[in-house]
Amino acid sequence: MEELATVTEISHGNITVVSQIKSTCNSCSQVNNCANGQVAKAIPHKKLSFTLGKPKSLNKQIIGVGDSVLLTVPEEDVLSSAWQVYLLPILGLFSFSALGQWLVQKAIIPHELIAIVIGSVGGYLGYRLAKKLQSDPIKQKNLQPKILRVLPKPLEVNNISES
Repeated sequence: MEELATVTEISHGNITVVSQIKSTCNSCSQVNNCANGQVAKAIPHKKLSFTLGKPKSLNKQIIGVGDSVLLTVPEEDVLSSAWQVYLLPILGLFSFSALGQWLVQKAIIPHELIAIVIGSVGGYLGYRLAKKLQSDPIKQKNLQPKILRVLPKPLEVNNISES
């Protein structure tokens, strides 16, 4: 996954970049008929700013304020993280709900309300497991954006003469 950003500050080997947050609603053909499109139009686009360390692969390259850089986050790490955050609570909810329903059918627990509580506990346990897996420092480091490369500045043309 790649994103374009602009360098706004450089200090002590750290680079502060700003990236425009994009809404996909502007490119949809139904933007005028949908509530999400109306909300996207009403709320101004925001900018995301964060500070990164200068990568060792760019030590020979000079980075200045105003330069455009290409940021990247490994796609497999993002997908792995999304899988854990979204699916683990749902899997916990479904599996514990099935267990609770089975316990009701076998008359081990007297009421379906208890089965609902068991399902909710499963969803919460899935959430806690996902949170624990996401708090791993190695995983957090892998999800930090990195500067892939500095994009060349466009050429400035002041005079065009015909020969």
